[in-house]
Amino acid sequence: MSDAGRPLALTRGDPSGIGLEIALKAWAALHDEPGANPFILVEDVAHAQRAAARLGFDVPMVATTAAEAATVFPDALPILPLDAETRGVPGKPDAADAPGTIASMTRCVELVAAGRASAVVTLPISKEVLHRVGFAHPGHTEFMGELATRCFGTVSPKPVMLLWSPELAVVPATIHVPLSAVPGLVTGALIVETVRIVARDMRQRFGLAAPRIAVAGLNPHASEGGDIGREDIDIVAPALDVLRAEGIAVTGPHPADTLFHASARARYDVAVTMYHDQGLIPIKTLAFDTGVNVTLGLPFVRTSPDHGTAFDIAGRGIASEASLVAALRLAARLAAAGRSI
Repeated sequence: MSDAGRPLALTRGDPSGIGLEIALKAWAALHDEPGANPFILVEDVAHAQRAAARLGFDVPMVATTAAEAATVFPDALPILPLDAETRGVPGKPDAADAPGTIASMTRCVELVAAGRASAVVTLPISKEVLHRVGFAHPGHTEFMGELATRCFGTVSPKPVMLLWSPELAVVPATIHVPLSAVPGLVTGALIVETVRIVARDMRQRFGLAAPRIAVAGLNPHASEGGDIGREDIDIVAPALDVLRAEGIAVTGPHPADTLFHASARARYDVAVTMYHDQGLIPIKTLAFDTGVNVTLGLPFVRTSPDHGTAFDIAGRGIASEASLVAALRLAARLAAAGRSI
């Protein structure tokens, strides 16, 4: 299939959340936009039709294949049928739907591996719901790493979570772990591997010839010369010396509390933080509706809206599709850049 004919593959997410609602809105926003990349939703068709009717959305849908999605997209939402009857209702998830959610993610990666789709875009999942059926991964990012191994034969890929927006791009070195576990997980090896992956993908996918990477310290004030812990002196700083010796434009460790104001952001392209909230609070403050979650370190492009299932507003027709639209557009851009890798 030619590049022009390959759609983005969109997962179903948790069917009781806002995922399907924003997918319908995204199709309405993009289907007649000149140059918009088509996407195909891997979903139970009957569930999608019921949801559209309940929301009062006039969105035509066609059960089809990835090969036909580009032809269908201007006139109807292309859906690759998923054999997964939905039991949950808006705002009330059911663990019985978890296997279908997992199957949709798997099928989307398989489409990319087979050359039938250009990239994967994932709708929000509930990790707590998936864990009820034995899902062994902390979240999407880690499962994408397993699927890379399974579908692409990549040996032990390390998925790295990038939160991207025009205002700020940030990578947490540790992700969905208890805060009490972070100091033991922050090692020189972790920092070196993470920054190497960030630098590589920023060059190859984002087109930055010499990406500038700022690294936050673990402790307040980046340890204040050792007065507030030794980790930044004994672990973070030596790792950054290794990276600089490799020619990577990395600075730090920086005090996190002064790393995210406007003039500081102008001095780097990506910030690497030591733990989840250290990086995600700034980007969700600056770009809650337009931030995009991107998984680096994979042999395929994966993006996602930078928000969750929003069960509290599911089924009400008020969820914003802005972050999903941004994720779809960024996925198309990165997939196009990645064709020459």
